[in-house]
Amino acid sequence: MKEQYDLIIVGAGPIGLACAIEAKRNNLSYLIIEKGALTNSLYNYPLYMTFFSTAERLEIGEIPFSCISPKPGRQEALEYYRNIHKYFNFNLHLYEEVLDINKNESHHFDVKTSKNSYSSKNIVIATGFYDIPNLMNIEGEDLPKVHHYYKEAHPYSFQNIVVVGANNSSVDAALECYRKGANVTMVIRGSEFTHRLKYWVRPDIENRISEGSIKAYFNSNVKQIDENSVTIETPNETISIENDTVLALIGYHPNFDFLEKVGIKINDDELKTPTYNSETMETNVDGLYLAGVVCGGMSTNLWFIENSRVHATQIVIAILAKQKNSN
Repeated sequence: MKEQYDLIIVGAGPIGLACAIEAKRNNLSYLIIEKGALTNSLYNYPLYMTFFSTAERLEIGEIPFSCISPKPGRQEALEYYRNIHKYFNFNLHLYEEVLDINKNESHHFDVKTSKNSYSSKNIVIATGFYDIPNLMNIEGEDLPKVHHYYKEAHPYSFQNIVVVGANNSSVDAALECYRKGANVTMVIRGSEFTHRLKYWVRPDIENRISEGSIKAYFNSNVKQIDENSVTIETPNETISIENDTVLALIGYHPNFDFLEKVGIKINDDELKTPTYNSETMETNVDGLYLAGVVCGGMSTNLWFIENSRVHATQIVIAILAKQKNSN
């Protein structure tokens, strides 16, 4: 017999942990299943990334996030969430991937993973969006020198680097690589950087571009990537520049194939927003809930830690209400 849980949480990011806290506080049996490390997305962030949010807005479970500076970095966040696990001692399985979720004849969920099988009355999917990069879909994108994730600048020192994108990760990478000796060129599809660019970073990147330390092509696209060069289509001409590495940091998206596989309806438009009740976070599948960034579809800037922590409370309240009505 499989062990029966009230709730299985897929994803051990901050919002998945917040859901576990609410489940534990309300005496619901639960299990968190995570395919990687604890807070795997945060672990894969750039080493020296600084959050836009202040420390208290990253807190979960009313546990204070102590931080010397107002805005914590990646290392401090990892330390905080590790301590959250130590404090609550979650029922947590790491490095175990959820492969399939199906409803059985008892209207409970059978969960198959890379290591085992489980049964649960309810499911929360809190898998975020950082696992699948958006692609440029151009010739040469599959070359080994093209990277969709950025960790640190040292490997790119004294190299010709093209950074694609206008968001925070692109700008951070461009500035860090420039300061480690790289020759940096930015290629930006629009006419300016995103309005969500961290306010303390904007003057830095704008000044570096203005003085010519970093070259930037706005309203431009990378058209082709070759072993030793990159072809860029600008508003005025198509140019080819010498290149050693391309950092294609143009964003990421949720695993839509998995969401649809487990029965969640996805809106048939460019945003691909999954179907869910904004009050309960329950999807079109009874007993299957969404929490955190995954709720936004392609609008990955819609939800983040500080404004989706409440999803955990909404979900557990909905589960408890169902239990009460069924008794």
